[in-house]
Parts: sequence; C-alpha cells; structure tokens
Amino acid sequence: MNAKILILMVFPGLATAQGFAGLGTEADGFSIPQPDPVFDFPTDHGPHPDYRIEWWYLTANLQDPDGMPYGLQWTLFRSALAPEDGVGWTAPQVWMGHAAVTTPDAHYVTERLARGGIGQAGVTADPFAAWIDDWQLAGTMDAARMTASGPDFAYDMDLTATGPLIFHGDGGYSVKSASGQASYYYSQPFYEVAGTLILPGGEVEVTGSAWLDREWSSQPLAEDQTGWDWFSLSFADGNKMMGFLLRQADGSAYSSATWIDAESTTAYADGAFAAVPLDWAKVAGRDVPISWQVTLPDRGVDVTVTAIYNDAWMDTSVPYWEGPVTVTGSHKGQGYLEMTGYE
Repeated sequence: MNAKILILMVFPGLATAQGFAGLGTEADGFSIPQPDPVFDFPTDHGPHPDYRIEWWYLTANLQDPDGMPYGLQWTLFRSALAPEDGVGWTAPQVWMGHAAVTTPDAHYVTERLARGGIGQAGVTADPFAAWIDDWQLAGTMDAARMTASGPDFAYDMDLTATGPLIFHGDGGYSVKSASGQASYYYSQPFYEVAGTLILPGGEVEVTGSAWLDREWSSQPLAEDQTGWDWFSLSFADGNKMMGFLLRQADGSAYSSATWIDAESTTAYADGAFAAVPLDWAKVAGRDVPISWQVTLPDRGVDVTVTAIYNDAWMDTSVPYWEGPVTVTGSHKGQGYLEMTGYE
C-alpha cells in the first residue's frame, strides 16, 4: 500500500487539517476518555482498539564512556480505521513505528508502516510485547529489551524500571483543551538503560535513562489546535517534570504539567506551566525553536532548555522535531523535547 495513502488512513483528518495531523476530527463511534479512570494492569499496557489513536513512546538520554551525549527514540503508534476489532485483513488497526538516534552532530531516523491483524505489528499486554516487523519493546514494564534498526543505524537496549508508574492530569485523565478534549495518559519515567548503538562510525556502548509515555484517546485535540511542544525533563536532584503547550490557531496555548519527586506526583492545570522560545533555527526549511525558557513557578523552576542537535527533524510521513535537550538555570539536568505543527 502506498505510504501516503496509508498515512491518510492512519490520520483520516489530515487532509482537512482539523487539529495537528487530523487529531481534532470528530470521533463518531469511538470510545471517549472519561474522568475518574480506573486502570487495569497489565491489561492497560496493551492496546485499546475501541479508541482511535494510541502510542507506546520511549525516549532516552544516553552517554558513552567518554561522556558523549546521545538521544534515542522508539515509538509505536496504533490507529483504528473503525471503532471495532477484527481478525486478519479485516482488522481495522493500522500501525506506524518511528525510531531515531541523535548525536551532537547527526540525527538518524527511520519509519515503518503496517496493517494490523496479520502479525506484522501489534502489542500484547501479558507478557508485554510491542513490535513492528523486527523492532520490539518486550519483557515487562519493569524490565524490557528494546531493538530497532534503520538504513544507517541500529540499537539494542536493556531497560530496568527503578520507580513507579506516573499518572498525568487527574489520575491519568489528561485534559488537552478548554473545550474538554482529553486522553488517558501515564508514564514510566524511571528507566535505567544500557546497551549498544550501531552507527556509521561503529558500535558505541551507552548507558543512561529513559522515559516511556502511554497515551490513548479518540479526539485528543480541539479542531483549532495546530501542534504541541512537549518537554520531559529529569533534574540532577532526582526530580522530574513533564509539561506541554498545545498551540491554538489564535496564538494562545493550553498548558499542562506534572511534577514528580521522591514522595509524590503533582498535576498542574492550564496556566501553571509556561514555555517561551528563546532562539530559533532553520530546520528542514522551517523556523523551529531550539532553545526555550521553561517555568513552573510553584516549584521554583526557571530553566533554559536547549537542543543538543538543532536538526533533529523526524522526516517521516507526519513530520515533527524530536531530540535530546540539556537543562540549565534554577535546575540542571537533561531531557527530551518534541515539537509538532511547525510549517
């Protein structure tokens, strides 16, 4: 199947641009996230075919024995063409995988596309396994192996969780707009990582930390939301923060954040978290912010978040920027930044 046709099937509103990548289109017939969710594990680590869009999204900050920084991404997206399940070629699920490695002077990215129901891609909850072709994230949520490969890179990583799952918003019900669009959203931000990168220059042994996001919805954006800026930051003192802006067509933005420390998790509603671009670069012909002032005043956070490599552009069917960042200012650390909807 032609990749462009498949991607329009994955994001059926893309052609009409209702929200970024069509994620603001109406979701007739699909289930809609509701407040006060009750999660059921390990079942909820698996797919939710009655919801239109879902992802298993892992980013990692790594370094080699000499301290050279690297970033790594592994993502599996599931999208439903219809609000029911099926078997074989009748299954209405479509899958898309993205993998990338970022260094201080290069960005390697590749994409896989697959139909569901034929074994080429999928997710099982118990035992946990997510795969597309020969890429996999498999084991348990506490200990897993992750592999991917592209034309000019590959990686093989072991993940070990050292902390609990984190639920964003109101117990995992994450509101995305003033009009009430929402998703179910939880993370495992406490992975330790060790493994091997295979790059054009050879093999590199790396260690570091990773953050896995799990999210599913049917209409996660409002029709006038044109893209987002998402930050996952890990500070040297052990605290962590997730924050995002959902940009709207009128120039305003809807924000949300989660503060994670050793004793508790605190959710922050719209307006508490802010991110302002400080510097821009021309990336893939687009003006993209590559340095930000990020603030969460309630926690004394006033930091500068800076890309390790400016040109970390995901040249995929739905293009976006994704890469590792450094954090300086009131808190020191590292993290990941994703930016979508920059034309």
